Amino acid sequence: MPITEADILYEDNHLIAINKRSGDIVQVDETGDEPLDEMVKKYIAAKYNKPNGAFLGVVHRLDRPVSGVILFAKTSKALERMNAVFKNREVRKTYFAVVRNKPARLAGNLVHYLIKNPQKNVVAAYNKEVAGSQRSELNYKLIGELGGFQLLQVNPITGRSHQIRVQLSTMDCPIVGDNKYGYPRGSRKGSICLHARQLEFIHPVQKEPVKIFAPLPVDGFWERFENFNVED
Repeated sequence: MPITEADILYEDNHLIAINKRSGDIVQVDETGDEPLDEMVKKYIAAKYNKPNGAFLGVVHRLDRPVSGVILFAKTSKALERMNAVFKNREVRKTYFAVVRNKPARLAGNLVHYLIKNPQKNVVAAYNKEVAGSQRSELNYKLIGELGGFQLLQVNPITGRSHQIRVQLSTMDCPIVGDNKYGYPRGSRKGSICLHARQLEFIHPVQKEPVKIFAPLPVDGFWERFENFNVED
């Protein structure tokens, strides 16, 4: 499905942010499905009449079944500077995750050591450092309960593959629909209830604060949580 004006959360001369749909891949993979970065390039080229195509740099990634705000760079200068912002952890990332099980502690900090199995595309979490592992850290808090489901706000401090999914699963709170990490059944749509709700950072060129907010998917389930706000 092509990118339209309705998918754009933020845009200026340097950056563009999209409200990613679950199921979209960010960059090309072995499936051969059209990736999001190519869709955004086509959108920019059409909007600004660029017959030779448009530059687009991938700043960060979201897993295929995850929805929400994802940021791209429209210039090489912005890409280089935003890469540094993410590397130096000068960005606040906020996710909403829906789980069935209430966490034993309603707020907390999780630290694990992750190892990815690329053949199976699955990540294992360990409580202590093991050979080849990457340290992974996040903060979470319970911010709402509706119909037997728990809404968690998650602020990852590191940016590891599948980090939120596997770390929440280790405290017996697998994300709804995420049968790869312990939820009893998957979604028919191939989505999971993990949404990148907000990004906050200092603009790499204008040097002003930027806060990008992504509305929740309209899918018959997520909407019931739309009235919950990001907490500091």
